[in-house]
Amino acid sequence: METSSNVIEISEIALGRILELRTAETIPGLALGLRVAGVGANGFVYETAFVRPEDVNEGDHVEKHGDLPVAIPPTSIDQLRGSVLDITEQGGLVIRNPNPASPELATDGETLELSGTVEERITQLLDTHINPAIASHGGFVKLLNVDGSTAFLEMGGGCQGCGLAAMTLRNGIESAIKHNIPEIETIEDATDHLAGTNPYY
Repeated sequence: METSSNVIEISEIALGRILELRTAETIPGLALGLRVAGVGANGFVYETAFVRPEDVNEGDHVEKHGDLPVAIPPTSIDQLRGSVLDITEQGGLVIRNPNPASPELATDGETLELSGTVEERITQLLDTHINPAIASHGGFVKLLNVDGSTAFLEMGGGCQGCGLAAMTLRNGIESAIKHNIPEIETIEDATDHLAGTNPYY
């Protein structure tokens, strides 16, 4: 049950979908970790992850939505307050945030200094910007290949097998790549998520 102290709302259909994804994980009692990772070309960039109870930081704001604990770091509370986690018409998760994205939060809205071919620039972006951000969840992303305007990525570590990996890809990684490498119009997740052996996040 949601209370007035809750930072976000979760629609009934979105909550059901997240609980389905959590049930597919092998670790009991996982919480949903949600934070603002920065600001991209289309607004806030979010990072979501299933987090073990012992990995929730002591200072995090934790609220319950039905049987789902949601952990939000203090730095993201004001940026997320009043947001609604919902399902799009296409069936994906979306955060409807009424708060304006402030460009000083992070460098995601800036065009980074990248050089070389499309492949080289994507690799530079992954190595210097994206992988350090998701390393805290034990995950990493690598470029497999580029075909025309489509980049094929593979997620590994804690991201492999994670039910929320697609949301992480769409909300953060895809927007960062498209913003910094305009030749790329489509991002494809080529990860074999069924092979993930440590999908905690």
